[in-house]
Amino acid sequence: MSIKTVNEKNKDWEINPDNYQTDTEGNFVLKKDGTPKKKSGRPTGSTLKNKYIDDKSAFEAARKSLKNKKDGIAKLEKALEAKKQVFNRQKKIFSELDEDKKTTTGKITTDKEVASLPPNIQAKIEESKVLFHPNEGPQTAFLAAPEKDVLYGGAAGGGKSYAMLIDPLRNCHRKAHRALILRRSMPELRELIDKAREIYPQAFPGAKFREVEKVWNFPSGAKIEFGFLEKDADVYRYQGQAYSWIGFDEITHLPTEFGWNYLASRLRTTDPELPTYLRCTANPGGVGSHWVKKRYVEAAEPNNSFLGTDGLTRKFIPAKLIDNPYLAKDGVYETMLKSLPPTQRKQLLEGNWDVAEGAAFTEFDPTLHVIDPFTIPPHWARVKGIDYGYASESCCLWGAVDINDGTLIIYRELYQKNLTGQDLGSIISNMELEDPMSVPGVLDTAAWSRTGTTGPTVGETLQKAGHKLRRADKNRVQGKIQIHEYLKEQPSGRPRLQIFRSCQNLIRELQSIPLAKNNSEDVDTHASDHAYDALRYMIMSRPRVTSTVDELRRIKTDLSFSPADSKFGY
Repeated sequence: MSIKTVNEKNKDWEINPDNYQTDTEGNFVLKKDGTPKKKSGRPTGSTLKNKYIDDKSAFEAARKSLKNKKDGIAKLEKALEAKKQVFNRQKKIFSELDEDKKTTTGKITTDKEVASLPPNIQAKIEESKVLFHPNEGPQTAFLAAPEKDVLYGGAAGGGKSYAMLIDPLRNCHRKAHRALILRRSMPELRELIDKAREIYPQAFPGAKFREVEKVWNFPSGAKIEFGFLEKDADVYRYQGQAYSWIGFDEITHLPTEFGWNYLASRLRTTDPELPTYLRCTANPGGVGSHWVKKRYVEAAEPNNSFLGTDGLTRKFIPAKLIDNPYLAKDGVYETMLKSLPPTQRKQLLEGNWDVAEGAAFTEFDPTLHVIDPFTIPPHWARVKGIDYGYASESCCLWGAVDINDGTLIIYRELYQKNLTGQDLGSIISNMELEDPMSVPGVLDTAAWSRTGTTGPTVGETLQKAGHKLRRADKNRVQGKIQIHEYLKEQPSGRPRLQIFRSCQNLIRELQSIPLAKNNSEDVDTHASDHAYDALRYMIMSRPRVTSTVDELRRIKTDLSFSPADSKFGY
Protein backbone atom coordinates (compact mmCIF):
# COMPACT_ATOMS: atom_id res chain seq x y z
CA MET A 1 0.00 0.00 0.00
CA SER A 2 1.37 3.36 -0.97
CA ILE A 3 1.94 6.12 1.66
CA LYS A 4 -0.65 8.86 1.61
CA THR A 5 -0.36 12.34 3.15
CA VAL A 6 -3.13 13.15 5.57
CA ASN A 7 -5.51 15.91 4.56
CA GLU A 8 -5.03 18.56 7.31
CA LYS A 9 -8.66 19.57 7.07
CA ASN A 10 -9.79 15.96 7.63
CA LYS A 11 -8.41 15.72 11.17
CA ASP A 12 -8.71 11.93 11.07
CA TRP A 13 -5.35 11.71 12.81
CA GLU A 14 -6.94 13.31 15.90
CA ILE A 15 -9.71 10.69 15.94
CA ASN A 16 -7.49 7.65 15.18
CA PRO A 17 -3.96 8.67 16.16
CA ASP A 18 -2.69 5.08 16.38
CA ASN A 19 -3.18 4.61 12.63
CA TYR A 20 -0.61 7.32 11.77
CA GLN A 21 3.04 8.06 11.92
CA THR A 22 5.05 11.15 11.08
CA ASP A 23 7.40 11.67 8.14
CA THR A 24 10.66 13.62 8.19
CA GLU A 25 8.80 16.92 7.82
CA GLY A 26 6.52 16.28 10.76
CA ASN A 27 3.45 15.45 8.72
CA PHE A 28 1.21 12.56 9.73
CA VAL A 29 0.90 9.70 7.23
CA LEU A 30 -0.95 6.40 7.32
CA LYS A 31 1.14 3.45 8.48
CA LYS A 32 2.13 0.96 5.75
CA ASP A 33 1.35 -2.10 7.83
CA GLY A 34 -1.46 -0.71 9.96
CA THR A 35 0.40 -1.55 13.19
CA PRO A 36 -0.64 0.86 15.97
CA LYS A 37 2.05 3.26 17.03
CA LYS A 38 2.01 6.19 19.54
CA LYS A 39 2.11 9.68 18.18
CA SER A 40 5.46 11.33 18.41
CA GLY A 41 4.52 14.73 17.19
CA ARG A 42 1.89 17.18 15.98
CA PRO A 43 1.41 19.07 12.80
CA THR A 44 3.22 22.32 12.35
CA GLY A 45 1.10 25.18 13.79
CA SER A 46 -0.68 23.03 16.39
CA THR A 47 -1.59 24.70 19.72
CA LEU A 48 -0.01 21.76 21.49
CA LYS A 49 3.65 20.82 21.46
CA ASN A 50 5.04 19.41 18.28
CA LYS A 51 5.79 16.09 19.88
CA TYR A 52 4.40 13.57 22.32
CA ILE A 53 5.22 13.97 26.00
CA ASP A 54 6.27 11.01 28.01
CA ASP A 55 3.62 9.96 30.58
CA LYS A 56 6.04 10.22 33.48
CA SER A 57 7.21 13.71 32.50
CA ALA A 58 3.63 14.89 32.11
CA PHE A 59 2.75 13.52 35.54
CA GLU A 60 5.74 15.22 37.20
CA ALA A 61 4.95 18.54 35.55
CA ALA A 62 1.31 18.33 36.65
CA ARG A 63 2.30 17.44 40.23
CA LYS A 64 4.74 20.34 40.39
CA SER A 65 2.10 22.74 39.10
CA LEU A 66 -0.41 21.50 41.66
CA LYS A 67 2.11 21.87 44.47
CA ASN A 68 2.82 25.47 43.45
CA LYS A 69 -0.89 26.21 43.48
CA LYS A 70 -1.31 24.63 46.90
CA ASP A 71 1.62 26.62 48.27
CA GLY A 72 0.06 29.83 46.90
CA ILE A 73 -3.27 29.00 48.48
CA ALA A 74 -1.56 28.24 51.80
CA LYS A 75 0.17 31.62 51.76
CA LEU A 76 -3.10 33.42 51.06
CA GLU A 77 -4.84 31.51 53.84
CA LYS A 78 -2.06 32.39 56.24
CA ALA A 79 -2.28 36.10 55.34
CA LEU A 80 -6.07 36.01 55.66
CA GLU A 81 -5.83 34.36 59.07
CA ALA A 82 -3.39 37.02 60.24
CA LYS A 83 -5.80 39.73 59.14
CA LYS A 84 -8.68 37.96 60.87
CA GLN A 85 -6.67 37.82 64.08
CA VAL A 86 -5.89 41.56 63.88
CA PHE A 87 -9.56 42.33 63.21
CA ASN A 88 -10.75 40.16 66.09
CA ARG A 89 -8.23 41.72 68.48
CA GLN A 90 -9.34 45.22 67.47
CA LYS A 91 -13.00 44.23 67.76
CA LYS A 92 -12.38 42.85 71.25
CA ILE A 93 -10.49 45.98 72.30
CA PHE A 94 -13.15 48.39 71.12
CA SER A 95 -15.92 46.28 72.61
CA GLU A 96 -14.17 46.73 75.98
CA LEU A 97 -14.10 50.48 75.62
CA ASP A 98 -16.92 52.60 76.91
CA GLU A 99 -19.21 54.34 74.44
CA ASP A 100 -17.70 57.61 75.58
CA LYS A 101 -14.27 56.45 74.51
CA LYS A 102 -15.08 55.45 70.97
CA THR A 103 -13.66 57.74 68.35
CA THR A 104 -15.79 56.25 65.58
CA THR A 105 -18.88 58.13 66.77
CA GLY A 106 -17.18 61.45 67.20
CA LYS A 107 -16.46 61.01 70.93
CA ILE A 108 -13.11 62.05 72.35
CA THR A 109 -10.51 59.92 74.14
CA THR A 110 -8.14 61.87 76.37
CA ASP A 111 -4.60 60.82 77.21
CA LYS A 112 -5.67 60.46 80.84
CA GLU A 113 -8.46 58.05 79.90
CA VAL A 114 -6.11 56.01 77.71
CA ALA A 115 -3.60 55.74 80.59
CA SER A 116 -6.27 54.13 82.79
CA LEU A 117 -6.80 51.26 80.31
CA PRO A 118 -4.97 47.89 80.33
CA PRO A 119 -1.51 47.96 78.67
CA ASN A 120 -2.60 45.81 75.73
CA ILE A 121 -5.50 48.15 74.98
CA GLN A 122 -3.23 51.20 75.29
CA ALA A 123 -0.83 49.67 72.80
CA LYS A 124 -3.56 48.85 70.36
CA ILE A 125 -5.04 52.36 70.55
CA GLU A 126 -1.67 53.81 69.65
CA GLU A 127 -1.31 51.21 66.90
CA SER A 128 -4.71 52.05 65.45
CA LYS A 129 -3.56 55.63 64.75
CA VAL A 130 -6.43 57.49 66.39
CA LEU A 131 -7.12 60.60 64.31
CA PHE A 132 -7.19 63.10 67.16
CA HIS A 133 -6.16 63.18 70.81
CA PRO A 134 -6.89 66.56 72.46
CA ASN A 135 -4.13 68.07 74.54
CA GLU A 136 -4.63 67.71 78.24
CA GLY A 137 -5.90 70.91 79.84
CA PRO A 138 -7.86 73.69 78.12
CA GLN A 139 -8.29 71.96 74.75
CA THR A 140 -9.85 68.91 76.41
CA ALA A 141 -11.94 71.15 78.69
CA PHE A 142 -13.26 73.05 75.66
CA LEU A 143 -14.27 69.89 73.79
CA ALA A 144 -15.93 68.39 76.86
CA ALA A 145 -17.67 71.56 78.14
CA PRO A 146 -21.41 71.05 78.72
CA GLU A 147 -22.21 74.79 78.80
CA LYS A 148 -24.28 76.25 75.98
CA ASP A 149 -21.91 79.15 75.14
CA VAL A 150 -18.13 78.75 75.60
CA LEU A 151 -15.13 80.95 74.76
CA TYR A 152 -11.74 79.27 74.36
CA GLY A 153 -9.40 82.25 74.30
CA GLY A 154 -6.06 83.68 75.27
CA ALA A 155 -2.54 83.21 74.00
CA ALA A 156 -1.71 82.28 70.41
CA GLY A 157 -0.75 78.70 69.61
CA GLY A 158 -3.01 77.01 72.17
CA GLY A 159 -4.71 74.76 69.59
CA LYS A 160 -7.91 76.84 69.44
CA SER A 161 -8.59 76.69 65.68
CA TYR A 162 -7.98 72.93 65.56
CA ALA A 163 -10.41 72.40 68.42
CA MET A 164 -12.96 74.56 66.58
CA LEU A 165 -12.81 72.17 63.61
CA ILE A 166 -12.98 69.02 65.72
CA ASP A 167 -15.83 69.94 68.06
CA PRO A 168 -18.72 69.84 65.52
CA LEU A 169 -17.63 66.34 64.41
CA ARG A 170 -18.92 64.81 67.65
CA ASN A 171 -22.47 64.66 66.27
CA CYS A 172 -21.84 64.11 62.56
CA HIS A 173 -23.20 60.58 62.90
CA ARG A 174 -26.65 62.17 63.47
CA LYS A 175 -28.75 63.03 60.44
CA ALA A 176 -30.25 66.21 61.95
CA HIS A 177 -26.87 67.74 62.87
CA ARG A 178 -26.22 71.10 61.17
CA ALA A 179 -23.09 73.05 62.09
CA LEU A 180 -21.87 76.50 61.04
CA ILE A 181 -18.22 77.57 61.35
CA LEU A 182 -17.54 81.29 60.87
CA ARG A 183 -14.65 83.69 60.35
CA ARG A 184 -14.69 87.44 59.73
CA SER A 185 -13.85 87.22 56.01
CA MET A 186 -13.64 84.66 53.21
CA PRO A 187 -9.79 84.76 52.91
CA GLU A 188 -9.56 83.96 56.63
CA LEU A 189 -12.06 81.15 56.12
CA ARG A 190 -9.87 79.47 53.52
CA GLU A 191 -7.31 78.44 56.13
CA LEU A 192 -9.97 76.56 58.10
CA ILE A 193 -11.35 74.89 54.99
CA ASP A 194 -7.88 73.62 54.04
CA LYS A 195 -7.43 72.11 57.51
CA ALA A 196 -10.88 70.50 57.30
CA ARG A 197 -9.88 68.79 54.03
CA GLU A 198 -7.16 66.96 55.95
CA ILE A 199 -9.36 65.90 58.86
CA TYR A 200 -12.96 65.33 57.85
CA PRO A 201 -12.56 62.60 55.17
CA GLN A 202 -10.39 60.61 57.60
CA ALA A 203 -12.85 61.01 60.45
CA PHE A 204 -15.84 60.14 58.28
CA PRO A 205 -14.96 58.25 55.07
CA GLY A 206 -17.39 59.29 52.39
CA ALA A 207 -17.64 62.92 53.54
CA LYS A 208 -17.76 65.24 50.53
CA PHE A 209 -17.07 68.98 50.30
CA ARG A 210 -19.14 71.18 47.99
CA GLU A 211 -16.87 74.06 47.10
CA VAL A 212 -19.49 76.48 45.80
CA GLU A 213 -21.74 76.23 48.87
CA LYS A 214 -18.79 75.73 51.25
CA VAL A 215 -20.61 72.78 52.84
CA TRP A 216 -19.39 69.36 54.00
CA ASN A 217 -21.93 66.56 53.51
CA PHE A 218 -21.48 63.48 55.70
CA PRO A 219 -22.75 59.93 55.03
CA SER A 220 -25.30 60.23 57.86
CA GLY A 221 -26.87 63.31 56.25
CA ALA A 222 -25.21 65.74 58.70
CA LYS A 223 -23.73 68.98 57.33
CA ILE A 224 -21.00 71.40 58.37
CA GLU A 225 -21.19 74.79 56.65
CA PHE A 226 -18.42 77.39 56.45
CA GLY A 227 -19.44 81.06 56.36
CA PHE A 228 -18.24 84.59 57.07
CA LEU A 229 -19.60 87.58 58.97
CA GLU A 230 -17.76 90.69 57.87
CA LYS A 231 -20.46 93.19 58.85
CA ASP A 232 -23.67 93.11 60.85
CA ALA A 233 -25.84 92.91 57.73
CA ASP A 234 -24.16 89.60 56.79
CA VAL A 235 -26.18 87.84 59.49
CA TYR A 236 -29.17 87.90 57.19
CA ARG A 237 -27.37 85.34 55.00
CA TYR A 238 -28.41 82.85 57.66
CA GLN A 239 -31.97 84.10 58.13
CA GLY A 240 -34.40 81.21 58.21
CA GLN A 241 -31.65 78.65 58.84
CA ALA A 242 -31.43 76.37 61.85
CA TYR A 243 -28.19 75.03 63.32
CA SER A 244 -27.45 72.67 66.20
CA TRP A 245 -23.88 73.98 66.53
CA ILE A 246 -22.46 77.44 65.70
CA GLY A 247 -18.80 78.36 66.12
CA PHE A 248 -16.83 81.56 65.45
CA ASP A 249 -13.05 81.36 65.13
CA GLU A 250 -11.33 84.59 66.31
CA ILE A 251 -14.52 86.25 67.48
CA THR A 252 -12.68 89.41 68.62
CA HIS A 253 -12.54 90.30 64.91
CA LEU A 254 -16.32 90.86 65.11
CA PRO A 255 -16.83 94.58 65.91
CA THR A 256 -20.09 94.21 67.84
CA GLU A 257 -22.03 91.44 69.51
CA PHE A 258 -25.10 92.10 67.35
CA GLY A 259 -24.20 89.42 64.82
CA TRP A 260 -23.32 86.85 67.47
CA ASN A 261 -26.57 87.46 69.35
CA TYR A 262 -28.55 87.16 66.11
CA LEU A 263 -26.89 83.85 65.25
CA ALA A 264 -27.74 82.55 68.71
CA SER A 265 -31.39 82.84 67.65
CA ARG A 266 -30.64 80.38 64.79
CA LEU A 267 -29.64 77.72 67.32
CA ARG A 268 -32.30 75.03 67.20
CA THR A 269 -32.85 71.47 65.93
CA THR A 270 -35.63 69.04 65.09
CA ASP A 271 -33.88 66.22 67.00
CA PRO A 272 -34.80 66.49 70.71
CA GLU A 273 -31.81 64.33 71.67
CA LEU A 274 -29.33 66.50 69.77
CA PRO A 275 -27.69 69.14 72.03
CA THR A 276 -27.13 72.68 70.74
CA TYR A 277 -23.97 74.71 71.32
CA LEU A 278 -22.34 78.10 70.72
CA ARG A 279 -18.55 77.93 70.56
CA CYS A 280 -15.97 80.64 69.90
CA THR A 281 -12.21 81.15 70.07
CA ALA A 282 -10.21 84.35 70.32
CA ASN A 283 -6.93 86.05 71.05
CA PRO A 284 -7.07 89.25 73.14
CA GLY A 285 -7.11 92.39 71.02
CA GLY A 286 -9.05 93.24 67.88
CA VAL A 287 -11.97 95.57 67.35
CA GLY A 288 -14.38 93.36 69.27
CA SER A 289 -12.15 92.63 72.25
CA HIS A 290 -14.21 94.94 74.50
CA TRP A 291 -17.54 93.12 74.19
CA VAL A 292 -15.97 89.66 74.17
CA LYS A 293 -14.14 90.50 77.38
CA LYS A 294 -17.32 91.82 78.97
CA ARG A 295 -19.45 88.84 77.84
CA TYR A 296 -17.06 86.04 78.85
CA VAL A 297 -13.90 87.15 80.67
CA GLU A 298 -15.20 89.67 83.21
CA ALA A 299 -18.46 87.89 83.98
CA ALA A 300 -16.90 85.13 86.12
CA GLU A 301 -13.63 83.51 87.10
CA PRO A 302 -11.94 81.48 84.33
CA ASN A 303 -13.12 77.88 83.95
CA ASN A 304 -16.20 78.61 86.08
CA SER A 305 -19.67 78.11 84.64
CA PHE A 306 -22.10 81.02 85.00
CA LEU A 307 -25.53 82.09 83.79
CA GLY A 308 -25.67 85.00 81.34
CA THR A 309 -28.33 87.69 81.38
CA ASP A 310 -29.89 85.98 78.33
CA GLY A 311 -30.33 82.73 80.25
CA LEU A 312 -27.49 80.84 78.52
CA THR A 313 -24.90 78.96 80.54
CA ARG A 314 -21.41 80.24 79.75
CA LYS A 315 -17.76 79.57 80.47
CA PHE A 316 -14.44 81.17 79.63
CA ILE A 317 -11.56 78.72 79.17
CA PRO A 318 -8.19 80.51 79.00
CA ALA A 319 -5.50 79.23 76.65
CA LYS A 320 -1.71 79.47 76.94
CA LEU A 321 1.13 78.49 74.64
CA ILE A 322 2.34 75.80 77.05
CA ASP A 323 -0.98 74.02 76.56
CA ASN A 324 0.20 72.99 73.09
CA PRO A 325 3.19 70.64 73.53
CA TYR A 326 3.86 70.59 69.79
CA LEU A 327 4.57 74.34 69.64
CA ALA A 328 5.98 74.81 73.14
CA LYS A 329 8.42 71.92 72.85
CA ASP A 330 11.25 73.49 70.82
CA GLY A 331 10.74 77.09 71.96
CA VAL A 332 10.89 78.52 68.41
CA TYR A 333 7.30 79.77 68.40
CA GLU A 334 7.71 81.22 71.90
CA THR A 335 10.83 83.09 70.82
CA MET A 336 8.90 84.59 67.91
CA LEU A 337 6.11 85.78 70.22
CA LYS A 338 8.64 87.31 72.63
CA SER A 339 10.01 89.43 69.79
CA LEU A 340 6.64 91.16 69.22
CA PRO A 341 5.90 94.72 70.44
CA PRO A 342 4.95 94.90 74.15
CA THR A 343 1.18 95.09 73.67
CA GLN A 344 1.02 92.21 71.19
CA ARG A 345 3.44 90.19 73.31
CA LYS A 346 1.16 90.50 76.34
CA GLN A 347 -1.88 89.55 74.27
CA LEU A 348 -0.52 86.66 72.24
CA LEU A 349 2.08 85.19 74.60
CA GLU A 350 0.50 85.86 77.99
CA GLY A 351 -3.16 85.94 76.91
CA ASN A 352 -3.63 89.30 78.67
CA TRP A 353 -7.09 90.81 78.10
CA ASP A 354 -6.30 94.09 79.90
CA VAL A 355 -4.17 95.64 77.15
CA ALA A 356 -5.42 97.07 73.87
CA GLU A 357 -3.46 96.86 70.62
CA GLY A 358 -3.06 100.23 68.95
CA ALA A 359 -5.10 102.02 71.63
CA ALA A 360 -6.13 105.51 70.51
CA PHE A 361 -5.76 107.09 73.96
CA THR A 362 -2.58 105.70 75.49
CA GLU A 363 -2.52 108.57 77.99
CA PHE A 364 -5.76 107.43 79.61
CA ASP A 365 -4.95 106.31 83.15
CA PRO A 366 -7.73 104.93 85.38
CA THR A 367 -5.83 106.01 88.49
CA LEU A 368 -5.86 109.61 87.22
CA HIS A 369 -8.99 109.94 85.12
CA VAL A 370 -11.43 107.72 87.06
CA ILE A 371 -12.79 109.01 90.38
CA ASP A 372 -15.34 107.96 92.96
CA PRO A 373 -18.79 109.55 92.59
CA PHE A 374 -19.70 112.59 94.66
CA THR A 375 -22.65 114.99 94.80
CA ILE A 376 -22.41 117.54 91.98
CA PRO A 377 -23.00 121.09 93.34
CA PRO A 378 -26.24 122.48 91.94
CA HIS A 379 -24.58 125.67 90.65
CA TRP A 380 -22.11 123.85 88.35
CA ALA A 381 -22.91 124.11 84.65
CA ARG A 382 -24.17 120.85 83.18
CA VAL A 383 -24.30 119.45 79.66
CA LYS A 384 -25.11 116.16 77.96
CA GLY A 385 -23.97 114.47 74.76
CA ILE A 386 -26.10 111.87 72.94
CA ASP A 387 -25.15 109.27 70.32
CA TYR A 388 -28.30 107.57 69.04
CA GLY A 389 -28.67 104.01 67.78
CA TYR A 390 -31.41 101.42 67.69
CA ALA A 391 -29.83 98.10 66.70
CA SER A 392 -26.66 99.31 68.35
CA GLU A 393 -26.44 101.10 71.69
CA SER A 394 -27.71 104.60 72.32
CA CYS A 395 -25.44 106.48 74.70
CA CYS A 396 -26.13 109.61 76.70
CA LEU A 397 -23.42 111.12 78.91
CA TRP A 398 -23.97 113.82 81.49
CA GLY A 399 -21.14 116.18 82.35
CA ALA A 400 -20.62 119.00 84.85
CA VAL A 401 -17.92 121.69 84.79
CA ASP A 402 -16.02 122.21 88.04
CA ILE A 403 -16.37 125.92 88.78
CA ASN A 404 -12.94 125.97 90.44
CA ASP A 405 -10.67 124.92 87.55
CA GLY A 406 -12.92 124.05 84.60
CA THR A 407 -12.47 120.26 84.86
CA LEU A 408 -15.21 118.36 83.01
CA ILE A 409 -16.73 115.69 85.26
CA ILE A 410 -18.70 112.89 83.55
CA TYR A 411 -21.08 111.89 86.30
CA ARG A 412 -23.75 109.74 84.63
CA GLU A 413 -24.23 107.52 81.57
CA LEU A 414 -27.04 105.74 79.75
CA TYR A 415 -25.94 102.86 77.51
CA GLN A 416 -28.75 100.80 76.01
CA LYS A 417 -29.90 99.36 72.67
CA ASN A 418 -33.31 98.93 71.02
CA LEU A 419 -34.58 102.33 72.13
CA THR A 420 -36.98 104.42 70.06
CA GLY A 421 -36.77 108.19 70.23
CA GLN A 422 -39.73 108.21 72.60
CA ASP A 423 -38.14 105.55 74.83
CA LEU A 424 -34.87 107.48 74.95
CA GLY A 425 -36.60 110.74 75.80
CA SER A 426 -38.58 109.14 78.62
CA ILE A 427 -35.53 107.43 80.16
CA ILE A 428 -33.43 110.61 80.01
CA SER A 429 -36.21 112.61 81.67
CA ASN A 430 -36.43 110.09 84.52
CA MET A 431 -32.66 110.08 84.99
CA GLU A 432 -32.60 113.89 85.20
CA LEU A 433 -35.15 114.08 88.00
CA GLU A 434 -32.37 114.54 90.53
CA ASP A 435 -30.79 117.41 88.54
CA PRO A 436 -31.76 121.00 89.47
CA MET A 437 -33.15 121.60 85.97
CA SER A 438 -33.24 120.15 82.47
CA VAL A 439 -29.71 119.61 81.19
CA PRO A 440 -29.04 121.09 77.74
CA GLY A 441 -27.12 118.96 75.27
CA VAL A 442 -25.98 118.06 71.78
CA LEU A 443 -27.30 115.19 69.67
CA ASP A 444 -25.81 113.19 66.80
CA THR A 445 -26.82 114.86 63.52
CA ALA A 446 -28.00 111.49 62.17
CA ALA A 447 -30.83 111.60 64.73
CA TRP A 448 -32.24 114.68 62.95
CA SER A 449 -32.36 112.99 59.57
CA ARG A 450 -35.57 111.75 58.04
CA THR A 451 -35.68 108.17 56.82
CA GLY A 452 -38.77 108.28 54.64
CA THR A 453 -41.29 108.62 57.46
CA THR A 454 -43.67 111.54 57.73
CA GLY A 455 -43.48 111.71 61.51
CA PRO A 456 -40.95 113.52 63.70
CA THR A 457 -37.29 112.55 63.74
CA VAL A 458 -35.60 111.23 66.87
CA GLY A 459 -34.25 114.72 67.51
CA GLU A 460 -37.69 116.24 67.19
CA THR A 461 -39.15 113.57 69.45
CA LEU A 462 -36.57 114.37 72.13
CA GLN A 463 -37.32 118.07 71.82
CA LYS A 464 -41.00 117.39 72.24
CA ALA A 465 -40.15 115.53 75.46
CA GLY A 466 -38.70 118.80 76.75
CA HIS A 467 -34.98 118.26 76.11
CA LYS A 468 -32.98 121.29 74.94
CA LEU A 469 -30.80 119.87 72.18
CA ARG A 470 -28.88 121.11 69.20
CA ARG A 471 -26.97 119.37 66.45
CA ALA A 472 -23.56 118.09 67.42
CA ASP A 473 -20.31 119.11 65.76
CA LYS A 474 -19.18 115.80 64.24
CA ASN A 475 -15.67 116.77 63.11
CA ARG A 476 -13.98 113.48 63.89
CA VAL A 477 -10.35 114.56 63.74
CA GLN A 478 -10.84 117.74 65.78
CA GLY A 479 -13.05 115.88 68.25
CA LYS A 480 -10.32 113.29 68.87
CA ILE A 481 -7.71 116.03 69.30
CA GLN A 482 -9.92 117.77 71.87
CA ILE A 483 -10.28 114.55 73.90
CA HIS A 484 -6.47 114.24 73.94
CA GLU A 485 -6.33 117.83 75.26
CA TYR A 486 -8.85 117.07 78.00
CA LEU A 487 -6.88 113.98 79.08
CA LYS A 488 -3.72 116.07 79.65
CA GLU A 489 -2.78 117.06 83.17
CA GLN A 490 -3.21 120.69 84.14
CA PRO A 491 -0.52 122.57 86.09
CA SER A 492 -2.35 121.52 89.23
CA GLY A 493 -1.75 117.86 88.35
CA ARG A 494 -5.42 117.31 87.67
CA PRO A 495 -6.60 116.45 84.11
CA ARG A 496 -9.36 118.44 82.42
CA LEU A 497 -11.48 115.26 82.19
CA GLN A 498 -12.47 112.96 85.02
CA ILE A 499 -15.06 110.21 84.98
CA PHE A 500 -17.19 108.72 87.73
CA ARG A 501 -16.33 105.08 88.36
CA SER A 502 -19.97 104.22 87.68
CA CYS A 503 -19.62 105.17 83.97
CA GLN A 504 -18.14 101.79 83.04
CA ASN A 505 -18.88 101.87 79.32
CA LEU A 506 -17.10 105.17 78.73
CA ILE A 507 -14.11 103.96 80.77
CA ARG A 508 -13.98 100.74 78.80
CA GLU A 509 -14.10 102.44 75.42
CA LEU A 510 -11.41 105.00 76.28
CA GLN A 511 -9.19 102.11 77.41
CA SER A 512 -9.73 99.88 74.42
CA ILE A 513 -10.86 101.80 71.35
CA PRO A 514 -8.14 101.35 68.68
CA LEU A 515 -6.83 103.71 66.05
CA ALA A 516 -8.15 103.38 62.52
CA LYS A 517 -5.91 101.05 60.51
CA ASN A 518 -5.36 103.52 57.69
CA ASN A 519 -5.74 106.81 59.57
CA SER A 520 -3.94 107.48 62.84
CA GLU A 521 -5.93 110.73 63.22
CA ASP A 522 -9.15 108.82 63.85
CA VAL A 523 -10.41 105.81 65.78
CA ASP A 524 -11.59 102.54 64.30
CA THR A 525 -15.27 103.04 63.51
CA HIS A 526 -15.85 99.29 63.58
CA ALA A 527 -15.04 99.20 67.28
CA SER A 528 -17.48 100.02 70.07
CA ASP A 529 -17.51 103.83 70.02
CA HIS A 530 -20.95 104.96 71.20
CA ALA A 531 -19.77 106.40 74.53
CA TYR A 532 -16.69 107.82 72.81
CA ASP A 533 -18.90 109.62 70.26
CA ALA A 534 -21.18 111.01 72.97
CA LEU A 535 -18.11 112.35 74.80
CA ARG A 536 -16.72 113.80 71.58
CA TYR A 537 -19.98 115.62 70.85
CA MET A 538 -20.06 116.99 74.39
CA ILE A 539 -16.47 118.27 74.34
CA MET A 540 -16.92 119.81 70.88
CA SER A 541 -19.86 121.82 72.33
CA ARG A 542 -17.19 123.59 74.45
CA PRO A 543 -18.61 123.20 77.96
CA ARG A 544 -17.27 125.94 80.20
CA VAL A 545 -17.55 127.48 83.61
CA THR A 546 -20.53 129.83 83.82
CA SER A 547 -21.17 132.66 86.19
CA THR A 548 -24.13 132.85 88.53
CA VAL A 549 -25.69 135.41 86.22
CA ASP A 550 -25.34 133.05 83.27
CA GLU A 551 -26.98 130.25 85.25
CA LEU A 552 -29.88 132.49 86.30
CA ARG A 553 -30.36 133.57 82.70
CA ARG A 554 -30.42 129.95 81.58
CA ILE A 555 -32.91 129.03 84.28
CA LYS A 556 -35.18 131.86 83.16
CA THR A 557 -34.93 130.65 79.55
CA ASP A 558 -35.81 127.10 80.58
CA LEU A 559 -38.84 128.22 82.51
CA SER A 560 -40.14 130.36 79.66
CA PHE A 561 -39.57 127.73 76.95
CA SER A 562 -42.59 126.95 74.81
CA PRO A 563 -42.45 124.90 71.61
CA ALA A 564 -43.52 126.64 68.42
CA ASP A 565 -45.23 123.48 67.27
CA SER A 566 -47.45 122.01 69.95
CA LYS A 567 -47.67 118.69 68.12
CA PHE A 568 -44.01 117.93 67.46
CA GLY A 569 -42.60 120.09 70.28
CA TYR A 570 -40.23 122.34 68.37
